[in-house]
Amino acid sequence: MTPLKARWHQSISEIPEEHWRALVGEQVIPFYRWGWLNALERSGSIAPEQGWQPLHLALWRDDRPVAVAPLYLKGHSYGEFVFDQSFARLASTLGLRYYPKLLGMSPVSPVLGYRFYVREDEDERQLTAVLIAAIDAFCEQHNILSCNFLYVDPEWRPLAESAGCAAWLNQQSLWNRGDHCHFDDYLNGFNANQRRNIKRERKAVAKAGLTVTPLTGEQLDRELMQRMYCFYEQHCSRWGPWGSKYLEKGFFEALAENYCDQVVLFSAHRGDPRQPVAMSMCVHDTRRLWGRYWGSQEEIDCLHFEVCYYAPIQWAIEQRFDCFDPGAGGSHKRRRGFVARPHASLHRWYEPQMDGLIRAWLAKVNGLMLEEIEAINAELPFKADVPELSL
Repeated sequence: MTPLKARWHQSISEIPEEHWRALVGEQVIPFYRWGWLNALERSGSIAPEQGWQPLHLALWRDDRPVAVAPLYLKGHSYGEFVFDQSFARLASTLGLRYYPKLLGMSPVSPVLGYRFYVREDEDERQLTAVLIAAIDAFCEQHNILSCNFLYVDPEWRPLAESAGCAAWLNQQSLWNRGDHCHFDDYLNGFNANQRRNIKRERKAVAKAGLTVTPLTGEQLDRELMQRMYCFYEQHCSRWGPWGSKYLEKGFFEALAENYCDQVVLFSAHRGDPRQPVAMSMCVHDTRRLWGRYWGSQEEIDCLHFEVCYYAPIQWAIEQRFDCFDPGAGGSHKRRRGFVARPHASLHRWYEPQMDGLIRAWLAKVNGLMLEEIEAINAELPFKADVPELSL
């Protein structure tokens, strides 16, 4: 058998799309498809000058890749939503350079599912170990302090941990459809007080004369995605330097060209859905819905809840999706049907003292995180199947 050769790629375009597709498979979530990652790069949203240097690692046999690790060299910690500032402060205390760091995730998308992708006819455990060994060698050669895999696929996590990665638990929010067939089924799961609150919030939007319409597939075009970009840009600008605007207009335009069947816009309007007052953007596959961005040109009571939570949940029930991940942050999600769940990021540190200190810290804080999640779910105002918690 021809020996493997490890290659580092500074753009996903260096790996032909058909090869990437053969590695990730047809069922991969949208955020790890070649077109999505390429749109981020081509639009300039993810680029060295933005602190994101694509650095994908592939194992090649002859003229085709047999495994790939989507990776980026990061000059900061923005756009990750796993907040490692305490690690950066520890590195400074120890006199170590924290940046750049090596990062595995779908950029600016806090979406569960990161893993190495290996061809079905290859040994996944073996090639995972080969990829991690190549990562270790690269980091040590270039004096990189850490490698970090965020929002990892729970099925892949044991493979990476067996290769020596340390797990750090955080939490995310998730709505599960269960046996709901109608929005009223969702409402009936709440206690009486919160059910009244949700009805009141939806009525506030209706009283403002607004209707929310989902637009997807052939209903989407370049003009509508440009409108979505304007809402996104406007919303980010409201928060000034904390606005976290990462994406350029070209990315949204690329979605109009290649991802219409996996993007849904929730348009809040007073007439034509193509003339929205506010809009949210979600991404979906055949089973799952992910909330991403929103914006509004008017301040309307409860509008955010409607276009970002209630309308997407109603649409997800109609489409019979299994679950809805509304995105990072926001304790207010808990009162609207979302359960707290743990997610793991995996880390490697290449300086022994820092590695030892953080691993000892993780042994304590991971247990505390599970206790926090359990406490949150104990106070939910609705019936829910809460997750079984374990390290």
